[in-house]
Amino acid sequence: MSVKLRMTRMGRRHRPYFRINAIESRNPRDGRILEKLGHLDPIEKDASKQLVIDMERVKFWLAQGAIPSETVAQIIVKQGVPCPWYEELQARRKKAASIARKAGKPYGKTEKTAAGHFVVVKKEG
Repeated sequence: MSVKLRMTRMGRRHRPYFRINAIESRNPRDGRILEKLGHLDPIEKDASKQLVIDMERVKFWLAQGAIPSETVAQIIVKQGVPCPWYEELQARRKKAASIARKAGKPYGKTEKTAAGHFVVVKKEG
């Protein structure tokens, strides 16, 4: 069984609310969860209430081999818990960017936009 730490979107339209869950990787986003680890309310004004997460349980799941989604990994790293998977991902991206720049190719959306690789098409009507 492969476990992932990922977010489930809750709330209503224009009022998102996210739960951070430990979930089996084969389950859908809103499927059956193994454990609720916390929640994120991006619209909440009080910073202490915006993110509530049980870091002890997150550390437990990471020790068991759970792989966090990229967003959850960023949250975990900001809270001061090292995440080797995320550090490895950042290193791979940095290496890919340096290889692309050496070859003279744009890397990332901003560089591609600046180089003119994206064409904006407006519909008339």
